Amino acid sequence: MCCVSRVESVETDAGEARVTWFPGKQAWLAVALGHGAGGGIEARDLQALAGVLPALGVSVALVEQPWRVAGKKVAPAPKTLDVGWRGVWPVLEKPGLPVVAGGRSAGARVACRTAGELGACGVLALSFPLHPPGRPEKSRSAELLGAGVPTLVVQGGNDPFGKPGEFPEGEHRLVEVAGGDHGFSVPKRGSLTQEQALEVITDGVSEWVRMLREC
Repeated sequence: MCCVSRVESVETDAGEARVTWFPGKQAWLAVALGHGAGGGIEARDLQALAGVLPALGVSVALVEQPWRVAGKKVAPAPKTLDVGWRGVWPVLEKPGLPVVAGGRSAGARVACRTAGELGACGVLALSFPLHPPGRPEKSRSAELLGAGVPTLVVQGGNDPFGKPGEFPEGEHRLVEVAGGDHGFSVPKRGSLTQEQALEVITDGVSEWVRMLREC
């Protein structure tokens, strides 16, 4: 894991948010990652990316939404999450780098909904909740397809919120984590170990950010 540069508290219209920075070596890009509705920035995929991307010249900012900083257990409505994310964005832009908006689950939805208005140069959607479990008719594909910027989806092969084969065609790229659930946990007797599953995530994201640099 890289050394944490600093932790910033940010006042937003939704309350106090927090940004934990992992600085990139000779950084040319920043990737901001929000957490899901059921957990925080300690999620295995967020921590894995914070440990790998800085060596590629990518600064990683792990963003804690105000409800999480306040110690609440239940996430607020999507509109409130968007307010918190918008409030943090000026801090994410301060280093003067292009910023990829991203996150896992609910955080991925926030990134997709706000990418265009905030000027994100891309979206990284980890475990995008395409629909509630068992309710494919409640599709959120419009959020994903409406991001309007280069988008990478990283999805577990057994995610009840949407398996890779359920995703619509579009401009986005998709990396599958074989056997992974919504938290990218894989079966003990599956085709991937947990360490290999995380490598699929970090390798896929690393390749994608390199492509952004070439654009």
